[in-house]
Amino acid sequence: MNFKDLIPRASIRLEDLSGKVIAVDAYNAIYQFLSSIRQPDGTPLKDSGGKITSHLSGLFYRTGNLVERGLRPVYVFDGESPALKATEIERRKQVKVQAVAEYEKAAAEGDVVKMRKYAQAATTMKDYMLEDSMRLLELMGLPWVQASGEGEAQAAYMTRCGDADFCVSQDYDSLLFGAPKLLRNVTISGKRKVPGKNVYVEVTPEVTELSKTLSFCKLSYEQLVDVGILIGTDFNPDGIKGLGPKTALKLIREHGSLESALPYIKNVTFPVEPATIREIFLHPKVSDNYKLEWKNPNHQGVIDFLCEEKGFSEERIQKALERIETGSKKQKGKTSLEQWFN
Repeated sequence: MNFKDLIPRASIRLEDLSGKVIAVDAYNAIYQFLSSIRQPDGTPLKDSGGKITSHLSGLFYRTGNLVERGLRPVYVFDGESPALKATEIERRKQVKVQAVAEYEKAAAEGDVVKMRKYAQAATTMKDYMLEDSMRLLELMGLPWVQASGEGEAQAAYMTRCGDADFCVSQDYDSLLFGAPKLLRNVTISGKRKVPGKNVYVEVTPEVTELSKTLSFCKLSYEQLVDVGILIGTDFNPDGIKGLGPKTALKLIREHGSLESALPYIKNVTFPVEPATIREIFLHPKVSDNYKLEWKNPNHQGVIDFLCEEKGFSEERIQKALERIETGSKKQKGKTSLEQWFN
């Protein structure tokens, strides 16, 4: 959803988040790892059996980087998606099918730049990748939660309940699910290539607060959801063609609600009643069936899994594990590793 031009954002340092619990939209983060951690020609990291391991590299090293700085991550995995998301899921599948065809064409031409571009666009999530990710998190001593519905809705709920301090996702839909504080660029901070250009920009973590967003936009929470529906969400990805974020904001401000604004918009069509989409955000399917515990990492278990099974460098993994433990001792308000993890 193209919300970035409407909302206030503030840069924040990871070091300033020491001691904070962050609920991470697991699918969102793992997909980023799969997409970005690749060879120059777009080939992902793989084990000796040909299974992709890019997600494990990102999950271990980048999550370890967060723990090293004293953060307490919990990953939240998707459950069953609302039926309305089927259209968006199918659209994404078609995009990936086209990307595969373009990749093969670029490979035949030996165009490495295009190969990487289309390989990233063709990224897909396999069941074994999710299973591997859950296994690794357990070995690292980090909690994960199985959502009953959308992972970002569950992460937002945990943040509203006070079980997490921040919701972590690249998707602004988290705000529509009511996340009080949204952190972006946490799992992808650092230099990042601008799509389609040989230019790199520095990506830094940023925080968006729902209360400040509502005040800045002069909207209620329900009205913000209506603006999102006009622009387009995962449940009505097309939004209203030709209607930009600023116009959507103006319409809701002037008319108070989506239903009241519709008569003033030409050629409006929705796949379902807007109220149905709104209900998904205002009353998402969430669960209280979770327990957050941070434990000591299972050093040998991590080595056996990543090095023996997946072919990672044991020296690098050992050093990373040492940094994770050293960093966790520095967490604000804690005096020992045992207090931090238990």
